[in-house]
Amino acid sequence: MFGRVKVAIMGTGKIAGVMAETLKSVRGATFYAVGSRTQDSADKFAQAHGVKKAYGSYEELLADPKVDLVYVATPHSEHYKNVRLALMNGKNVLCEKAFMLNERQAEDIFNLADEKKLLVVEAMWTRFHPMRKKLDEILASNVIGETTMLTANLGYNIREKDRIKLPELGGGALLDLGVYTLNFASMVFGNEVTDIVSMCSFNEQGMDLHDSITLRYKNGKMAVLNASALSVSDRKGVIYGSKGFIVVDNINNIEGITVYDSTYKKLAYYKRPKQKTGYEYEVEACVKAIADKRTECPQMPHEETLKMLNMMDFIRNSNNIKFPGENDLASEEQPVAEAKADEQAVAEAPVATEEPKTENETDSVEDQSKE
Repeated sequence: MFGRVKVAIMGTGKIAGVMAETLKSVRGATFYAVGSRTQDSADKFAQAHGVKKAYGSYEELLADPKVDLVYVATPHSEHYKNVRLALMNGKNVLCEKAFMLNERQAEDIFNLADEKKLLVVEAMWTRFHPMRKKLDEILASNVIGETTMLTANLGYNIREKDRIKLPELGGGALLDLGVYTLNFASMVFGNEVTDIVSMCSFNEQGMDLHDSITLRYKNGKMAVLNASALSVSDRKGVIYGSKGFIVVDNINNIEGITVYDSTYKKLAYYKRPKQKTGYEYEVEACVKAIADKRTECPQMPHEETLKMLNMMDFIRNSNNIKFPGENDLASEEQPVAEAKADEQAVAEAPVATEEPKTENETDSVEDQSKE
């Protein structure tokens, strides 16, 4: 453990468990401690994942002077106060997506991180994956000519999850699923978006369950994005060019990339390299950034996180999607409301962290959950 970054996990849901297992074999890092809102939950998690330090409150966890990096795996609604608390206690932070409820919260957090000279990174894992670099290389080769349009979709039937249906938990498909489609478009076409048109379907609490989003860029390119908490989708991304097109299997954790020419002939296929869970890359990036004394990672800089939240704010405002208390900032001496839900009940969200299953193996939606 000497010389390794000691990582503490805040939260004890499914995604926290995946990270705990990942940390057992990440270069330069070690799983040091877990914190929960109850001692019983922390103790059970620690026993299940073989870590000695278990704290029954986040305050106790963050008071441990040996903690170097905190991985925040709590619901969206809790990210702002959890990350802020970690920074106020002098801890570097890797926070799950969606990073915050809105751009204003993120700006406040990044300003505090700069002031404290601490690392804060959004754990948008697709930005850190080796397949992102491979896709960049393919696009740079001009094999499909000038790119003009893309489509991307992500859908799971998770409508009954509290974190989807409840406004007080930062619910809806956009922050949970649409954020992946927006990041995919950003990685391919950049962020010079001039127009956004969106349409949503809602539940009775006013949370979006279907999102259709169209982006138009300064150079005339377009991205058509779909996210659904009602339907299971193929999770594909397709990039269209003047000489062919590229099909990306699973924009949530790229499994393969296929290149076609203008006659629909397959030119090449690139398979995802073997991975532990896919989470290792973001942790390794944080380890390097801490060693370099940086406040952000180049794979997911603050500017990118802010842009994604800016677009999601616009989409939510256009569709009258509101979260209670989202405009309260601690820096303005306005207390953030206490969480209304037990982290155990809401700590689940879709992320495909495992290798693709065979035809005879299927995962339930819960098994593909995030938190």
